[in-house]
Amino acid sequence: MNLPEIQQRLRDFAAERHWDRFHTPKNLVMALAVESAELMEHFQWLSPEQSLDVQSDADLRQAVAEELADVAIYLIRLADKLGIDLEIAIQDKMQRNADKYPVYLARGNAVKYNRRKTPSEERNQEAGT
Repeated sequence: MNLPEIQQRLRDFAAERHWDRFHTPKNLVMALAVESAELMEHFQWLSPEQSLDVQSDADLRQAVAEELADVAIYLIRLADKLGIDLEIAIQDKMQRNADKYPVYLARGNAVKYNRRKTPSEERNQEAGT
């Protein structure tokens, strides 16, 4: 299934139930936040290692899959209501991220782009200049 097809199915689903009037950007953002929180709940008290092992528990994996679907549905619906082409937005954002996090600076660290030092700044700091 492709994104335009999913968007149309979501439009049809909402229209059949007369829900479109409830699907304002404000309400969709709030629903997205709620579903994101429900997704987080499954990971709340897990160690990082345990969180990687969620896939081995069939019931938990299914619950996480359902929450991921809910998050995706609200996200796709919100983009549709705002007239945002999500595929283009993702491609544009990935390019901006590649510009902000070039491999030679970002490899192996999680420092945010606006807080990291360039290699020359690090050399200058090490040299005491």
